Amino acid sequence: MSSELARPEPVVELDAVTKRFASGLEALAGIDLRVGRGEFLSLLGPSGCGKSTLLRIVAGLSPPSSGSCNLRVGGGEGRRPAAGRIGFVFQDPTLMPWSTVAWNVELPFRIAGRVRAEDRERVIAALRAVGLAGFERAYPHQLSGGMRMRVSIARALVTDPDLLLLDEPFAALDEITRLALNDDLLRLWEERRPTILFVTHSVFESVYLSTRIAVMTARPGHIAAELPVALPQPRERSLRTSPEYAAMCETVSAVLAQAMAEARR
Repeated sequence: MSSELARPEPVVELDAVTKRFASGLEALAGIDLRVGRGEFLSLLGPSGCGKSTLLRIVAGLSPPSSGSCNLRVGGGEGRRPAAGRIGFVFQDPTLMPWSTVAWNVELPFRIAGRVRAEDRERVIAALRAVGLAGFERAYPHQLSGGMRMRVSIARALVTDPDLLLLDEPFAALDEITRLALNDDLLRLWEERRPTILFVTHSVFESVYLSTRIAVMTARPGHIAAELPVALPQPRERSLRTSPEYAAMCETVSAVLAQAMAEARR
């Protein structure tokens, strides 16, 4: 079977996507990208290259200036999938400080206009999945930064989305917490297998987490290279000290450096 035939069906299809803001700033230029069902794809690039802008376009939070973004989620196709089929984790946990952990995770159901008994059971299950069982009645100010991010991830997972978008969710955390949440995210992906589009500017994080990495240039961002990550699955912590991991990080770093050098010409 050819590699083309073996590829999973695309959940996200971006064709010649460009984004130009009213100020005249061009953030993205001609993005072409396919993300296959069940894939864990990282968007890797320098700060300001348009990674977050691209994620917002995929989420439907910002329209492209030109080009098209097509999604196949929830059995449908188009730009407006059914509610709950996309989960979004922002850089900041964006929790309601006056509400409990459970209330914050229930938010997708509240926005939909209902919170049924089975929805509350899903909230409890989502919190258990991210290691926060027993914290349902806690408030955000009572939690550490890593725990608040776990709440945000639980909220994104509670509707069991087909597509999970994460915008540098661990960038502000200390290294020990970040590595632990990397492992937790991989475990959740292994168990549920949503399609994941993950934004990062860390080479090491992108290699450890991903099945494929799309390297972006400096602004206006475009895809300079797509690199498969042929490392063992499921990922173990010991992988971070292996020669294979180090070699892949070196390869990705070289491609990123080349992409940035070409953008400056």
